[in-house]
Amino acid sequence: MPFWFGLDHRTIILSTYALTAGVAVYSTFRLLQQRKAKRRDNVYESDKLLSEYLVFHYGSPEQFLKYDLGPKSSLEFPKRCAELCIKHYRTDPKIPSRALDIGCAVGRSTFELSRKLDEIIGIDYSYSFVETCDYLKVTGEMHYSVTDEGDLRSQLTARVHPDINRDVVTFQQGDACNLPESLGQFGVVLAANLICRLHDPLAFLNSLPRLVASGGILIITAPYTWQEEYCDKNKWLGGYKNRNGEAVTGFSTLKKILSPTFDLVEDLDMPFFIRETARKNQWTVAHATVWRRK
Repeated sequence: MPFWFGLDHRTIILSTYALTAGVAVYSTFRLLQQRKAKRRDNVYESDKLLSEYLVFHYGSPEQFLKYDLGPKSSLEFPKRCAELCIKHYRTDPKIPSRALDIGCAVGRSTFELSRKLDEIIGIDYSYSFVETCDYLKVTGEMHYSVTDEGDLRSQLTARVHPDINRDVVTFQQGDACNLPESLGQFGVVLAANLICRLHDPLAFLNSLPRLVASGGILIITAPYTWQEEYCDKNKWLGGYKNRNGEAVTGFSTLKKILSPTFDLVEDLDMPFFIRETARKNQWTVAHATVWRRK
């Protein structure tokens, strides 16, 4: 059954089909009603951003970048993030086969992590992102549209690869700066392009030693785009000069905060695209750092 999100997006109808004794059983769940109050202070609740993130996560190279002259190594960023996690994760009875994708957006990395781990939790601050993830978990696909030019739009379908076991993946709305201790520990924690958008990034970093099990992997990607729109300047992790006139970078602060409990394993550049229209894309190079819990 196709699902199209409307302009007000106040109600999402989730429809699933199951076969019981050869009889199709239809069930409908009303996931969202009167979300205005919850959305008031969240910039990530617009339909425009939802469609941009859906194509960012699930768009094919042809849908995402229509021109051969573009750097196609920048495509499928969420999948590449999951592959980096899987590359460094150690299968060991002492390390939980659990992953946390914090700031999961619309869930591509979360789903991809199920290729290696037994339990994956995706958390995002945006209600609409989490609801979209839940829909994709149940149905495996979702129809949406993207802007081509002005009011002209293309209809696309986001699909979770059929090889992925969606049953081991769960999603929840939450604040990365105030994660509950009940989450437990993980063998993998992924925070992709998150820390620049947190209202208190230091609080998030300080929670990581209890979230990542000994021997587990932490991966943080960040373009270090510090903006007062998201975080008060006095809480930036980098992008300023200290009292001695020395430049403070996001990477230097990560090393200072994480080094007592984590070893830096690898750092690398990871480019990505955000599609706005058929002819306009944001090209960004995130800095990925891989850490192993001591």
